[in-house]
Amino acid sequence: MEREAALINQIKSEGMLPLYYHDDVAICENVLKALYNGGVRCVEFTNRGAHALTNFKHLVSLKSSMPGLILGIGTIKTPQDATAFIEAGADFLISPCFDASVADVAYMHKILWIPGCMTPTEIHVAQKSGATMVKLFPGNVLGPGFVEAIKTLFPGIDFLVTGGVEPTQQNIGAWLKAGVVGVGLGSKLITKDVLANQNFAQLELQTKELVQLIKAIK
Repeated sequence: MEREAALINQIKSEGMLPLYYHDDVAICENVLKALYNGGVRCVEFTNRGAHALTNFKHLVSLKSSMPGLILGIGTIKTPQDATAFIEAGADFLISPCFDASVADVAYMHKILWIPGCMTPTEIHVAQKSGATMVKLFPGNVLGPGFVEAIKTLFPGIDFLVTGGVEPTQQNIGAWLKAGVVGVGLGSKLITKDVLANQNFAQLELQTKELVQLIKAIK
């Protein structure tokens, strides 16, 4: 429980959680380094391709050269995947949905699991299963007003939001004001252009700017 609480506090402190996947392990490494050098210490690699496990293991091997890095795995939908990535060294698990079998694996391994939810019923079920942090997804469908409407119904739950979050003061500010503790940023930060052109210096600069922006908003 202490480890889970510490991870949640770290995510809350940063206020953002970059997430990405790529088939090319070298690009995966360079993205991680750009995010880290930009000031990010919590990163979600996503289980969205054939090389996800292999590439994730490589990223885990880099942690010794990146003090303080917390590396989680997202898009976990089965207990088999949960077990495989925990054994590979994942610091936390994130899912796009609630799945009781994944919850059981996380509980058995005493690892933080953040389920994805879209309705009050799903949030309620997740909380009853022990979740203390929930990912609201997709954010661009739900909107900040949804958070304002349901937040007081679930004391003890911290909310992240992913899906369509824009890396702007207006958008992130609206989410944080509504009551989320952090925003997940995927292709809006780690863009197709950055990946195609391997412009990791640009990604590092944009990450630094975003880290400062979130500090200013908070």
